[in-house]
Amino acid sequence: MNNSRPTHIDLQAAAKQTMLEYGFEPEFPSQIQQQLADLRANPPAIVPTGNIRDLRSLLWSSIDNDTSRDLDQIEVSEHLNGGTKVLVGIADVDTFVSKDSAIDNHAAKQTTSVYTGVRIFPMLPEELSTGTTSLLEDEDRLSVVIEFVVSGDGTVSASDVYRAVVRNKAQLTYNPVGGWLGGEGAAPQKVAASSDLQAQLKMQDEVAQALRRERYRHGALNIETIEVRAVVLNHQVVDLVKQEKNRATELIEDFMIAANGVIARMLRDKKVSSIRRVVKTPERWDRIVELARQQGGQLPAEPDSKALNEFLLKRKAAEPDHFADLSLAIIKLMGPGEYVLERPGDPEQGHFGLAVQDYTHSTAPNRRFADLVTQRLIKAVLANQPTPYSDDELAVIARNCTAKEDAARKVERQMSKRIAAVAMSGRIGERFDAIVTGVTPKGTFVRVLKPHLEGLLVSGSGGLDVGDKLSVKLVSTDPQRGYIDFAAIDRT
Repeated sequence: MNNSRPTHIDLQAAAKQTMLEYGFEPEFPSQIQQQLADLRANPPAIVPTGNIRDLRSLLWSSIDNDTSRDLDQIEVSEHLNGGTKVLVGIADVDTFVSKDSAIDNHAAKQTTSVYTGVRIFPMLPEELSTGTTSLLEDEDRLSVVIEFVVSGDGTVSASDVYRAVVRNKAQLTYNPVGGWLGGEGAAPQKVAASSDLQAQLKMQDEVAQALRRERYRHGALNIETIEVRAVVLNHQVVDLVKQEKNRATELIEDFMIAANGVIARMLRDKKVSSIRRVVKTPERWDRIVELARQQGGQLPAEPDSKALNEFLLKRKAAEPDHFADLSLAIIKLMGPGEYVLERPGDPEQGHFGLAVQDYTHSTAPNRRFADLVTQRLIKAVLANQPTPYSDDELAVIARNCTAKEDAARKVERQMSKRIAAVAMSGRIGERFDAIVTGVTPKGTFVRVLKPHLEGLLVSGSGGLDVGDKLSVKLVSTDPQRGYIDFAAIDRT
C-alpha cells in the first residue's frame, strides 16, 4: 500500500482494539462504579493521627510530564551536617483500593496503565488515579514517605519509611524545569515566583547528580534514549515531537531508584517476601562486545556493566549525535526487565543496567500493580501486621506483571507505528539515515534517526544485525495496520 498523503484513521478506536488484541480490558467493569460510589459516600479520612505524621508544611513539589494528572510522587529535601535528607512522598493508593475489591481485581488483571499516544488506558479509574489518589497541587493527601540521607559522595547513609499527610505546593513539568536546571532556559513561572522553591529544586538537583555519579562508579549504564510524542488534533496526527532526558527527568529517576532501593532493603531486613524488578545479565553479551569492537572499544568476554559504561561514556563524548542510537542497540541486546518473587534468604538477582542489587517497584502505585502490592507489604510492616500475600500469590502476580508489561510495550509500539505511519504517509520515496534495532523471524527492523521512528526493512536486509547503520528509502506506509516499509540503499 503506497500512500502519498495522510489516510484517515480513527486512532481512538484503533487504540481500543489493539488493547483488546493483547489481552487488556480497556473499559472498567460495571461493579467498579458501585465501589467508587461507596468511596464518595464514605471517603477515608485524610488527617494526621496515630502513626500518620503531618508533613503538609514542607515545600513539597512534583515534576512529571506536561499532561500527567496521575501523580504518584512528590519530593522535598533538607540540608544536614554532612549530607542531605531527601523525602519522597508516594501516593497512598491502598487506603482507597482495598485488596480483592472490584477495583483491585481489575488492576490485578491489567497490572499497568497503557499510554498509546492518543489515549491513556489507566489501571485505576481516573476518579482515583487522576483525582483522589493523585498528589495534586494544593490538596491534602495520604502518603507513604520514603526518607533517606545522601552523603556528599552520593552514598545513602540512613533511611526511614513512614506514613504521613502531605500537600503538593508546586505541580511542575519536566521540560521547563529541566531547561532551567541545565542553564538552557528561564525558570518556569511557579519557580521564578519563589526563591525558596528555586533553592529547593537546586538542592534536589545537586543531590540527584551525586546519586547518579555514585551509581556510575558502580557500573550503572549511561543510557540515553529518545522518544517521540505524537501531536494529535481532532484525532489526527499533525506532528511528531522528540522527547529527550534532561536534568529534571534525571532528578526524578535518581530519586526513584534510591527510594526503591530503600524499600527493597527494608523488606529484606524485615524478612518479608516481595516482588523485585530485575534485569538479568545480558544473554547477547557477545554481540555487545562485537558492537564495541566495531567502534574501537574493547569489552571483556564476561558481562561487566562497569566496563560497558566506560565504553558508553567514551562513545558519548566521541559521537554525541549518535549516542541515542547506540543506547537503543544496547537496550535491545540487554533484553527487558522482569518481576520476580524474592523470599527471605534468596540470592539477589539485581538490576544489570542500574548496577544495583536491591531494587523493587514501589513509587508508582497509581500506574503499576506491582507498586500497589509493594505498598501493602510496606504498610503491613509499619503496622506490625502479617504480610497480606503468600509467596505463591506474589509469584503469580510477578509473572502476570511481567507478561502484561510486555503486552503493554507491544500495544504502545503498535500504536506508535500506526501514528508514525500516518505522519510519514506523505514522504514516500524520501531517503533517511537509520540503525538496525531488531533481527527477528518476522524480519529486520530499522529506526530512522530523524524523525525517530521504526519500520520494517523489506529489501536489502541480508547480513545485518542490531546496531548496524545504513541509509534507507521509505517505500510504503499502511496507517491502518501501522506498517512502515523501507528499502536499504547504502550500508555504513
